[in-house]
Amino acid sequence: MLADVGIHEEQFAVAFAIKVLKPVSGESALQKAQEKRERVLKVLNHQEPDRVPVGEFFWSNFIRRCKAELDAGDDFDPYRYWDLDLIVINPNMDPHITGIEVLEETEDRILVKTGFGATIERKSTYPMPHFVSFDIESFEQMEAFEFDNPRDPRRYYKALDDQINSVGDALNLNLPSFVDRVNAYADQFCVFGSVCEVQEELWRIIGPENVYYKMAEDPRRLAQFIERLADFLLGIVDGQIEAVGDKLTGMYIWGDVACTQGMLFSPNLWRQLHKPHLKRICDRIHDAGLKVIYHGCGNASPLFEDMIEVGVDAYNPLEAKAGLDVVELKRKFGKRWAFNGNLNVQVLETNDRDKVRAEVLWKLKAARGGGYIIQSDHSIPDSVDPATYDYVIELVREYGNYPLGEF
Repeated sequence: MLADVGIHEEQFAVAFAIKVLKPVSGESALQKAQEKRERVLKVLNHQEPDRVPVGEFFWSNFIRRCKAELDAGDDFDPYRYWDLDLIVINPNMDPHITGIEVLEETEDRILVKTGFGATIERKSTYPMPHFVSFDIESFEQMEAFEFDNPRDPRRYYKALDDQINSVGDALNLNLPSFVDRVNAYADQFCVFGSVCEVQEELWRIIGPENVYYKMAEDPRRLAQFIERLADFLLGIVDGQIEAVGDKLTGMYIWGDVACTQGMLFSPNLWRQLHKPHLKRICDRIHDAGLKVIYHGCGNASPLFEDMIEVGVDAYNPLEAKAGLDVVELKRKFGKRWAFNGNLNVQVLETNDRDKVRAEVLWKLKAARGGGYIIQSDHSIPDSVDPATYDYVIELVREYGNYPLGEF
């Protein structure tokens, strides 16, 4: 059901479990990080840097395939291997700082409970986690719910497992702290932090179906809880800035509100319940001198003008299977909005080089004049041959240098 309504957990894994920290020091590394940061910033400001920047997310099984087929070892890191530009690091956004409690564990099944009060089952036969139950379901429970301090230093400085980082398409326990993960990449990459929008945090607390029941039952009471939730998320923004602000270029805002067929609920209801709080989050990020990239799966095009209005600088992942084409969007919005994504994974997984080449070169057309970070339209699965992804990077490096030629 979760996949059907456009809810995705895997994007928060930041490609894979970042357990092996290999910071690169030295003047050349710092220079490379600055070049990547300037490259991304120029593009988001609709200027042309030296070349089109590349970002990406990867499914865990793709990483496993790379380790096996590229003979890259257990410490294989796709960001360093392909010298990508942008990486996103997530803090602990659990409402309660409890870590992950393992309730049951067998050879092919593990049952855990998280700081969201969610009980989650992972099985060897499940591609994604199965949400079994949620502690908070009723309005009365929501009104009595107390959030732990979002600026608590443990969220940022302690190696404490949390739901968003640890429970995705794989169970990734024993991760380093947020600060350690940022430090491991800040000297070589353009680093973005992240925060959930209200919808993303809300369904993890009360359950995805229950969100829509509550919208219908009493939007006013739901709005009261959403306001408190938004206050908590603003604190998550503040906590990251206090911990590593000088090492961040921006923040991703995770906010799936659509599926491939359109919105999960009415645009007017989104404007009533969520838009004011998205603006508050964008304002807080901008006040720190950082950029905003909004990650929204599916086709949320009825909200694009609203997102520009509240301060979203760029949109990701622009799912091609949802009917989105970054070239057409660039023509429509021009320099009013930037984009990040849209390489059709369904084309990449054909592993047909002619089709892949046509896809990459078409999407690079959106990079003219800046305003485009090239990336897949969600995450790279293991159906994509590592050699195919290598070819994607080769094409971007060959044809993505400014000024862009004709192709």
